[in-house]
Amino acid sequence: MRPPGGLRFESADPRVPPAAALLAAMTKEMAELYGQPDRLDRPALAPADLAEPHGDYLVGWIDGDPVAGGGVRRLDRGLAEIKRMYVTPTHRSRGIAGALLGALEARARDLGYSTARLDTGPLQPRALSVYQRAGYRAIDPYNDNPYAVFWGEKPLVGAPGG
Repeated sequence: MRPPGGLRFESADPRVPPAAALLAAMTKEMAELYGQPDRLDRPALAPADLAEPHGDYLVGWIDGDPVAGGGVRRLDRGLAEIKRMYVTPTHRSRGIAGALLGALEARARDLGYSTARLDTGPLQPRALSVYQRAGYRAIDPYNDNPYAVFWGEKPLVGAPGG
């Protein structure tokens, strides 16, 4: 699906609104789906992980409203992880998640990463579909996320080594 016209992505500080509000909404939704939001990441994800020089958090905007957000963080040299992708409920099923994923991959390339990884849980079939359509292939678990059933990886074409 083609994302809505006027959708744009900008880097944002994950500690302050609107990024912080999007992250809080995502955490609340995951808590409702899976419970125990404190166990979403092993090791814990800190806001600094989603900030330069090794990461970033992008907010998607339409007509001045923040409608999506997601982050990139470093796993290892050349290896990034896509984290905390979220689209507000009123803007879902409009192609925004795929556009956000593409923007996060582009940002990861800009940061020098050649490969991206991500994971998702069994109660998020739409996320899994977005990831598979974008070319993420299943890999062995690379973290101990107790909620994940899919761990994926994708070379970032155009990146050093990608």
